[in-house]
Amino acid sequence: MFVDLLLGLQWGDEGKGKIVDAISKGYSIISRFQGGPNAGHTIKIGDKSHVLHTIPSGIFHKNLINIIGNGVVIDPIIFKEEVLKLSNRDIDISNKLLISKKAHLIIPTHCLLDQASEKSKGIKKIGSTLKGIGPTYMDKTGRNGIRVGDLFLEGWEVQYGKLKNKHLKMIANLNADISFDLDELELKFFESLNFIKKMSFIDSENFLFDSLKKGEKILAEGAQGSMLDIDFGTYPFVTSSNTTASGACNGLGISPKKINKVIGVFKAYTTRVGSGPFPSEISDKISEKISNVGKEFGATTGRPRRCGWLDLVSLKYAVDINGVTELAMMKSDVMSGIDKIKVCTSYEQYGKEISRMPFSLNSGNLKPIYTEFNGWQEDITKAKNESQLPENLKKYISFIEEKLEVPVKIISLGPGRDQTIFR
Repeated sequence: MFVDLLLGLQWGDEGKGKIVDAISKGYSIISRFQGGPNAGHTIKIGDKSHVLHTIPSGIFHKNLINIIGNGVVIDPIIFKEEVLKLSNRDIDISNKLLISKKAHLIIPTHCLLDQASEKSKGIKKIGSTLKGIGPTYMDKTGRNGIRVGDLFLEGWEVQYGKLKNKHLKMIANLNADISFDLDELELKFFESLNFIKKMSFIDSENFLFDSLKKGEKILAEGAQGSMLDIDFGTYPFVTSSNTTASGACNGLGISPKKINKVIGVFKAYTTRVGSGPFPSEISDKISEKISNVGKEFGATTGRPRRCGWLDLVSLKYAVDINGVTELAMMKSDVMSGIDKIKVCTSYEQYGKEISRMPFSLNSGNLKPIYTEFNGWQEDITKAKNESQLPENLKKYISFIEEKLEVPVKIISLGPGRDQTIFR
């Protein structure tokens, strides 16, 4: 058997959690392969919305194993809160959540270092979620990090003390004037460690090897989006992990030969949280409508998302890098009621039209070139099949498929589980 991948193709917040939840019944195992609690995967079940930060989005289905892979970084405090919220909603995770021993831990000073680093940048700040993600990955690649499995080895506290002291020196050198009570933070941290140590831990790569041999179907769930990839995103305004398909191999220990379908998730428009270039961004009444109707506020930070037209240049780039085999288009309903809809099909840079992603989007000389479509006025949130969709929406989808050369297999018409059309 093979592993299917599901990942975002824009700057995150595409709606990956809903699609994982929608297709989970076809799998035995759901595995998160990168990122940390900077993720905010929102799933609406009935009239209740659930936001997941670290736990995979298959957790709401019975008889499904959910794995937090080695490529994920875990904040024990946030993880404990997340588990308790699920428990309060009668969702039992005891037998269906497994954690890789090789996943790295976010310690309190990682978060403080993140804050100090961001504050020291002033107006040039990256737009970090301040969850300690970047510093944790830095220690991972610097071979200083603490892994979950270390908690069960003698002497890990010495390793913790060395790492904490290193961070405190770095914070002092940044001279960023942040206030904190480390004793209080550490009290919560060690209490949460006692909680997390009661979870089930595995050598996840071996578990997945064995599962594949048994014929189990596995879905790898990504966080953030392809344009935030540390290598291929809009650097330096990116996250600290590989959010693209290659990240699944590293973050789970699976061979590229085992990858089957790659499902790419994107919105019918584009959003971005935080700083960084955004060629198709708009700031007018249409942007306000998209923001309000689409509830475009970060699930993790609550920050308002910047909104703009669909950008097919960056989307095609993400499709090619990931080897996307099928697409899921989210929030089609948000575009209802807009008379004229634009799609960015190329850029103008230094007086020349380009249709491929340039080395950098950080240029005042880069402008989007648009193709315009007639919009649709109908309320599509109750449509049950493709035949009930407006003709102009069908034309919009067909144009996207033609340009991306990949079929749109899923159309989302709202946040609910039943507001999804499978083609």
